[in-house]
Amino acid sequence: MNVKRGSTTFLKVIVFFAGIAVLAFCIYWLPGIAVRDARVHPDTAYFLIPFLICAYGFFITFSVVLYQTFKLLTYIERNNAFSELSLKSLKVIKKCTFAVIFFIVLGIVSLMILAKVTGDDAAGPISLSLMGILVTSTIATFVSVLQKLIKNCLEKNEIKM
Repeated sequence: MNVKRGSTTFLKVIVFFAGIAVLAFCIYWLPGIAVRDARVHPDTAYFLIPFLICAYGFFITFSVVLYQTFKLLTYIERNNAFSELSLKSLKVIKKCTFAVIFFIVLGIVSLMILAKVTGDDAAGPISLSLMGILVTSTIATFVSVLQKLIKNCLEKNEIKM
């Protein structure tokens, strides 16, 4: 096994375990957290619906990103890193980053509404959400740069042929 194949295999294993963790969180912990919060705060239990929609939307799009990353690593393993298939995977990843940002913003809005209703201070969770938007935007920028690089390489190869 050469170094490149070992590196991509390691990354594929990490992506697989991240997918298992996301699945476990969505199936096991998230519903339990929602039920416990509804029991503790029955007067604002109806606010759990927007949070659950945001959380499941976030995790579904994150799972799609993990799957596309796994596919991209497979293309790299097969020496197809600069191909149309890689470009398609990067496009899907970029669209998913914007969907993740949308779900985070939706969560911030519902958190602000909940804070107005209950009178609580939501500055901490909102600042963490804004940091998540910053990280996701950075990933979207990186993916965009990779897209342009692959497009330029594909165009140069078409011109040479």
